[in-house]
Amino acid sequence: MGISKTMPEISRRISILRERCLDRKAARGNLPNWKAVIDAEVLKKSENVKSWQLRIGMRTKARLEALSFEADDLELLGGRVLFCGHGFSENKIAEAEKYLSNYKWPGGQTGHCAMDMSRIFKVGIKGILSELQRKLKSSSGEKKNTYQSFIYAVEGLSAMIGNAKSAAVKAAKGAPGWRKKELAEIVESCERMRTEPPETFRDAIQLIWFVDAGISFADNAVLVVPGRLDRELIGFYGSDVEEGILTREKALNLMESLYLLINNFVADGGAMSVMVGGTDAEGRDLTNELSYLSLEALRRTKLVYPTVGVCWHEGTPEPLSMLACELVSKGYSTPAFFGDKLIQKGLRSYGLSKQQACNYINSTCVEITPVGCSNVWVASPYFSLCKILLDEIDAQVQTSKQSKSFESFLSSYYKRLGGEIKSAVGMENKTRDGRKKHGGKPLQSVFTKSCIDSGCDIDGGGADVNWIECSFVGVANLADSLHVINNEVFISKNMDFSGLRRILDSDFKGQENVRLRFLDTYEKYGNNCGNVDGIVHKTADFIRKECARHKVKPDRSHFIPGAFCWIMHERLGSECGATPDGRRKGIPFADGGGPAQGREKNGPTSSILSATSWDHSFLIGGLAYNMKFSGELFNSPESVKMLHSLIITFLKRGGFETQVNVVSRKVLEQAKKNPEQYRDLVVRIGGYTDYFTRLSPEMKEEVMLRTEYRRF
Repeated sequence: MGISKTMPEISRRISILRERCLDRKAARGNLPNWKAVIDAEVLKKSENVKSWQLRIGMRTKARLEALSFEADDLELLGGRVLFCGHGFSENKIAEAEKYLSNYKWPGGQTGHCAMDMSRIFKVGIKGILSELQRKLKSSSGEKKNTYQSFIYAVEGLSAMIGNAKSAAVKAAKGAPGWRKKELAEIVESCERMRTEPPETFRDAIQLIWFVDAGISFADNAVLVVPGRLDRELIGFYGSDVEEGILTREKALNLMESLYLLINNFVADGGAMSVMVGGTDAEGRDLTNELSYLSLEALRRTKLVYPTVGVCWHEGTPEPLSMLACELVSKGYSTPAFFGDKLIQKGLRSYGLSKQQACNYINSTCVEITPVGCSNVWVASPYFSLCKILLDEIDAQVQTSKQSKSFESFLSSYYKRLGGEIKSAVGMENKTRDGRKKHGGKPLQSVFTKSCIDSGCDIDGGGADVNWIECSFVGVANLADSLHVINNEVFISKNMDFSGLRRILDSDFKGQENVRLRFLDTYEKYGNNCGNVDGIVHKTADFIRKECARHKVKPDRSHFIPGAFCWIMHERLGSECGATPDGRRKGIPFADGGGPAQGREKNGPTSSILSATSWDHSFLIGGLAYNMKFSGELFNSPESVKMLHSLIITFLKRGGFETQVNVVSRKVLEQAKKNPEQYRDLVVRIGGYTDYFTRLSPEMKEEVMLRTEYRRF
């Protein structure tokens, strides 16, 4: 599209920018391989510098200084990253990558957090640099090196913002008058943000973007999220509206612009989160006008990022939760709904203060971390519950002392699972040792509470909260399988473990009648059946107690469980043989805390009763509960109210998180056949959102196999 001579109507503008975003994503993705050249140059020049922390600070600064931006004829915020560029040859990039291979990759989880913006909102970059200079002068040794690395990083951030300003200046050349005026606002804001604290709503939202993008790019911190926009920005919003320099519509446009920047920047298959609502430390509702605008911004952007989570509690205004349900009923894959009271209870149980516990974020999918003070590693690791079950079945066959009762077998399985947990903690602690030695994230440290005060990088343990969160995949398949084992092996004695293993090893070949007996004869999780739900409850309780036995480095922090899966229910399922629940080899496991695909037979209410029959509060590592409805169901306001009632029932009963897909199987089948016509079709997976047409064939099938409710 050429430069418009007249300013386009805003909905048309957002529509055009949305299409451009989809085009850019498809055209080149967002992998800046030239970053290797920057890194190699810095590390070569600093080979005589003894402090790795100092060298990492130099690298962070150089990356930020090198980052380029574009501004087209319609964007309202600066900072769309130009990933291609710099003109480095393939040979030069290859040489750089070869040199960098001499350096050990630190490993471990990164990012998945929301930053502390309070310091920069108060004093700006200039004020932060002044504070760091004072601390530098009064420190010595490695702490002095750490402060210097922080200074390098913040100087780099200022330079990066200057690059975004330059892109806007360049775009203004030859632009029509109306566009020159818009670009002048971007230029002015960028110039101010290079040194000063934000003065306006525009400044603040622009600065959030620069900080998040800068940390992600320069510190290899994957998925740094905007977080609690309604809380962070409400003061600026109120002041600007009162002064008459901002309207609700303009604020909405700027939030839409932020969402578009995120989609341009973040690769597919991840998750970027915004949360709204919830309570303060005294239990007072914090819903405000920006809570609604955070949801409304989804309406016109309708892209994969961000996911917006509504933190629901008994005092949440019904218009907010109804707006969220209205969007879902129209086919939006987000918002999701989180149980605020339950999550705060869980966070408090792990030692957070009231103030910290009320200020949390689903740091990407559904895993929970405290805002601004987190060095939490999430999804580290994923456990395949059913693979461990198959290992135990093998062990039963090989031993001369097979379990004589289901309780004995279950005890043996839990012992094996406990061994896997212990081993995983040991590996994570080893990785944390490596991260302390070979890592370093100076810019992220500046925006993480306590790192500046302590003079310690986040990778060295400078953050307040250093948990590791793991996740257990295939909960429903495990419960259904254990129920079958109890009945087939111990109660009816139809077979022993040797016979069961032969059937599973053959993937039910020539035994379809047995597979269907396993699948259809016995009760399944998701139908409010106490026998199976009780197995989930017992297993969850074991996991809670077992994880609590272990501590992680650097400060004996908690090892915290979760039950969500991202895409791992498909990946781990593909690596696992057939299971006693009737699942064939390679088929995806159930996602999150809900029933396995197609097994809930009694409607959504029974499924909710099963899913909330056990305690979710300790699963701060995240639990996702998916529901899928036919779009034909939502043909009246009453149907939206019924969906709202169902979701609130889930949350009141102690549900952690629920997300809803409203899309018919027919539409999904059409999207498989004609992907270009459905390139923006977005669905919820195992706690995150993705474009349906870009999923693996196996994941597409998993989504299609989910029970599609046609009634409430």
